[in-house]
Amino acid sequence: MTQSISRWPHASAKRATDEHASDEHASARGPAGRRGRTVVVVGAGPYGLSVAAHLRERGIPVRVFGEVMGSWRHAMATGMYLKSTPAATDLSTPRADGRLADFRRERAEPELTELTPIPCEVFVAYGMWFAARFVDGVDPRRVTSVERDPGGFTVRLDDGEPVPASAVVVATGLGALAHVPGELGGLAPQGPGPDTLLSHTSHHTDLSRYAGMRVAVVGGGQSALESAALLHEAGARPSVLVRAPRVRWGDTPVLERPLLNRLARPASPLGTGWILAGLCAAPQAVSRLPSPARLLIHRRALGPSGGWWLRDRVEGVVPVHTGCRVERADPAGERARLTLTGPGDVPRELVADHVLAATGYRVDLDVLPFLPPPLRGTVVRVPGSGAPRLTGAFESSVPGLYFTGILAAPMFGPMLRFVAGTGFAARRITRHLARHAPRP
Repeated sequence: MTQSISRWPHASAKRATDEHASDEHASARGPAGRRGRTVVVVGAGPYGLSVAAHLRERGIPVRVFGEVMGSWRHAMATGMYLKSTPAATDLSTPRADGRLADFRRERAEPELTELTPIPCEVFVAYGMWFAARFVDGVDPRRVTSVERDPGGFTVRLDDGEPVPASAVVVATGLGALAHVPGELGGLAPQGPGPDTLLSHTSHHTDLSRYAGMRVAVVGGGQSALESAALLHEAGARPSVLVRAPRVRWGDTPVLERPLLNRLARPASPLGTGWILAGLCAAPQAVSRLPSPARLLIHRRALGPSGGWWLRDRVEGVVPVHTGCRVERADPAGERARLTLTGPGDVPRELVADHVLAATGYRVDLDVLPFLPPPLRGTVVRVPGSGAPRLTGAFESSVPGLYFTGILAAPMFGPMLRFVAGTGFAARRITRHLARHAPRP
């Protein structure tokens, strides 16, 4: 249920995005929890691990639930690489020895540079090393429900155990947020999956199952282009359907740029240019913009593109149809028939053995199964979005309930969609909880 904030006085709406005002509000209502309770982090990916590492360093009791790097282990196909550079891939801890470079050095492996694409399995191994070193004791049980109670929250686990919590930080992965366009839905009435005519890229760790099959890949970003390359290399026959008029590729990094070039196009974790540099330097400023401006930034600041190192594996190798839209998709026996529109070189119809939706993720609290409707209904949303409206400390309208990672991107901008945002989020959440959470 999306709630409007138009009924709130303007001054209150402004204060809600200001961390200092949010702290005053929290002080007025008392501690976020009660003595004997702990902060619960839901999710053990980059954001959950980073928040937990900061909380532990401050002496705040914290428990983390979820499989360490679960989304990265089960929603990325074997052979995929990170699009981010090594400098934008560090998880966050107050200590100085938790970087990817430290992990590589401890294992006597060479340091990675911008010219070295990072295999996903390397990043997963780094995340597991980080968890063991800075978090210690991630509980793999799954959270099934988060409910409010007089002392804060009761977090219920998949084995039925209730865990009393003073505060809850939601840092879940992307899986539940996978977006499949409605025009493709008829291919899998019971829901998409690897064994139906339609799946999403988040469903796969091994694309070799489609060897010898015709696969239509819908999308024009990194996920689509890399999946098409992997499909081709596994013996499948992929075709990529891209809505944009052309495929965009990242520039090959230059390790030493001239001064004038650095001034004209400053570097940032998300790429070069003043706009991206500004969004990365001041995500808190994004949260103070009007909602329409924030959503425009969230949707447009980073368009679909492919990594520079992937280009030779796609161009001239895999058929790519640009300016192409799927008007409808229908089952045709054991195959899928796609009706397409686009310029003259786009076929009017495409028949495939499988359709792979590389169509990204959509932030919507209503798809998180562990947030029951009564709790979800009290979380104020960003107007025009299913995302939670957050304070500068990442706290929602429900006191003690925080959201981070991609769930916070509509509030703080695109950096929160990437590992590069872990430090900003973890420091703000920890600072707020350090003021208001009880000590053991």
